[in-house]
Amino acid sequence: MRRRPGIAGLQNAAATRDKFRLVGENVAKVRTDVMQEQLATFRSQLEEFARKHKSDIRKNSVFRQQFHEMCAKVGVDPLASNKGVWAELLGIGDFYYELGVQIVDICIATRSLNGGLIDLLELRKLLCQKRKTDLASLSADDCLRAISKLKVLGSGFEVFSVGKKKLVRSVPTELNKDHNGILELAQARGYVTVEQVEKEFSWSTGRAIDALETLLKEGLAMIDDGHRDGKRRYWFPCVTLSSDTTGGSEGKS
Repeated sequence: MRRRPGIAGLQNAAATRDKFRLVGENVAKVRTDVMQEQLATFRSQLEEFARKHKSDIRKNSVFRQQFHEMCAKVGVDPLASNKGVWAELLGIGDFYYELGVQIVDICIATRSLNGGLIDLLELRKLLCQKRKTDLASLSADDCLRAISKLKVLGSGFEVFSVGKKKLVRSVPTELNKDHNGILELAQARGYVTVEQVEKEFSWSTGRAIDALETLLKEGLAMIDDGHRDGKRRYWFPCVTLSSDTTGGSEGKS
């Protein structure tokens, strides 16, 4: 007959568990302290790197993007505040805040043409014209970072993808899957017809017209009824202005 463990045995087992728990906690604390020390060292080295390459970070868009990626890996956001060590080191916050103001100006100025929806590449081109710089000096990543800071204004700024394009929306317009599909289809020629939409998506005439008229009402499309075939063209400046092929070569046939 097996004997049950006594009180002393249970107490020894509990004491052993407590010892293992304490050892585990100490190991975890040591690891955490080592990681924090390594991060502090890396951040210090990152600050030294920023001082050494300040000019390159400000002037070279590719270098600037790589610098942001390095910062993200150690939990540093140079744009979190316009004050503090990073603002003093680089003035990088000023760069993005200024860029954000210029983006707002351009979006407002072009809203009557595109309904508040502009291709990211077209926005970059207009920004470079405004800043009197070449396209290589301002990356898409720069624009996206500046736009992300505009979201705190609650003014409807958002970037979303339609096909191969990234579009910037500066008005609080809700686009559904039907609208996005039409915008993607329009990238080929800059325009679509009701018949093209019906054929491409196997929609009814009513569904196609409803989606197109909604886009027209929101100011995202313009209509062209001047063709001999009698088919109305719905043109979309947001996917046309920055395209190499605008559909203008088709003619009024």
